[in-house]
Amino acid sequence: MANLLQILLALCISVIGALYLLGSFRRRRAGEPPLDKGPIPWLGHVLEFRKNTAKFLQRMKEKHGDIFTVQLGGFYFHFITDPFSFGSVVKEARTKLDFTKFAEQLVARVFGYHSVESEHKFLQATSTKHLMGDGLVVMTQAMMYNLQNLMLHSVGSGDDKQWQETGLFAYSYNIVFRAGYLALFGNESVKSTGTLDKAKEIDRQNSDELFKEFRKYDQLFPNLAYGVLGLSEKMEAERLKRLFWSTLSVEKMRSRDNISGWVSEQQQVRDEQGMQEYMQDRFMFLLLWASQGNTGPAAFWLLLYLMKHPDAMNAVKKEVEEILRETGQEVKRDGPLIDLTRDMLLKTPILDSAVEETLRLTAAPVLTRAVLQDMTINMASGQEYKIRKGDRVAVFPYTAVQVDPEVYPDPYTFKYDRFLTPDGNKKTDFYKGGKKLKYYNMPWGAGTTMCPGRFFATNELKQFVFLMLSYFDFELNNPNEEIPGIDIRRWGFGTMQPTKDVQFRYRLRF
Repeated sequence: MANLLQILLALCISVIGALYLLGSFRRRRAGEPPLDKGPIPWLGHVLEFRKNTAKFLQRMKEKHGDIFTVQLGGFYFHFITDPFSFGSVVKEARTKLDFTKFAEQLVARVFGYHSVESEHKFLQATSTKHLMGDGLVVMTQAMMYNLQNLMLHSVGSGDDKQWQETGLFAYSYNIVFRAGYLALFGNESVKSTGTLDKAKEIDRQNSDELFKEFRKYDQLFPNLAYGVLGLSEKMEAERLKRLFWSTLSVEKMRSRDNISGWVSEQQQVRDEQGMQEYMQDRFMFLLLWASQGNTGPAAFWLLLYLMKHPDAMNAVKKEVEEILRETGQEVKRDGPLIDLTRDMLLKTPILDSAVEETLRLTAAPVLTRAVLQDMTINMASGQEYKIRKGDRVAVFPYTAVQVDPEVYPDPYTFKYDRFLTPDGNKKTDFYKGGKKLKYYNMPWGAGTTMCPGRFFATNELKQFVFLMLSYFDFELNNPNEEIPGIDIRRWGFGTMQPTKDVQFRYRLRF
């Protein structure tokens, strides 16, 4: 009997301990945000959150107000939905709220990469040097070279004036991804192929094969990030990881021409830190996804919105033609290729507004910080809330501000000039409740963790659209087809993707 009692007591203690670890005993303390643990121990609300993040957060806001705490997969997340209070997250010291700890866990799971000390500092420094300012001049030229190789290689083939039909998403994602990959990770060496034309042909073939594999990984990404892949999907994800680690390996990169300073310096820094080459290979895969996982989908939405809104298409096309005239360039058969420079891309306020409006409608990241010490969140209303060490603080700008009808009237309608003032300059004054918003559109995040490659990514979009408008006639197969919905499984991971593709056709203009 004594032994039985000891066993029952031990079992009881184990059950209680497990429930404690699962968060079942957590209670809201005085001064903390409203707590909603969800229906399932440890998992909490994660199933509803994954099913439709935007809808779930809207429901929680209606139930609890501008700040609330929910349990998601073992962590407690404090969501702030008042855009006037975003500064309390964005501006908080990294000793209290830190992005890197959360990011390190994600990239280890998704890419198999384990970061070095001061990882964020290195990335910011090299990105500032090579993807902004003067460094962006070089990257713009590299992107231009590769876009033209991919888009115009069939000129003179005899049937280049025939209409080509394909899916707009497939085409846009394919071209922008491949050109960006080649611009960053270099081209096939002319020395190894014998001629430039042969090297360019190999670039086209290899980048197309790589994109097909990237799309397979891209489609697994949401479930991989949440750690809910099935067995066969896990095996496929591992196969794809190893393929990209090999393709982007430091050893293979040594034989390529025109590798960007951004990529080569990233590798050099990690080499100097003593990182083993196999881990550097994994980092290269992370760089590829971070730099090219969102621009292709964004290019799709931008072209689709322009084709669905003739006034927008005409305004952007007129701007493009005017810039070409100002620089003395003309698109004609057997003529020189367009030399589209960084300085030319600085003179496109209409296209800039169309890009920003596209991102407002389709970019939906969840911005998350790890809580490193007990602290207080100060809301714009003057209320203060206590936050516990080990929790997470997050904002979801998409529902909080980007589609708020008070900030953007008729928020789900594309208005190409929404970010233009009456005199044609960039508009930055947006209001809610009569008060000006500082954080009115956040597709790139905000603060010290704002995407360091945002200027290069924006240029990728603009260059692609500029070339499409300059070299091609294109139109939707069915102009009356509705714009597809967004794939809600991808909430929180950047630019959204469509639930289905849209067929279009294109041909050379000259």
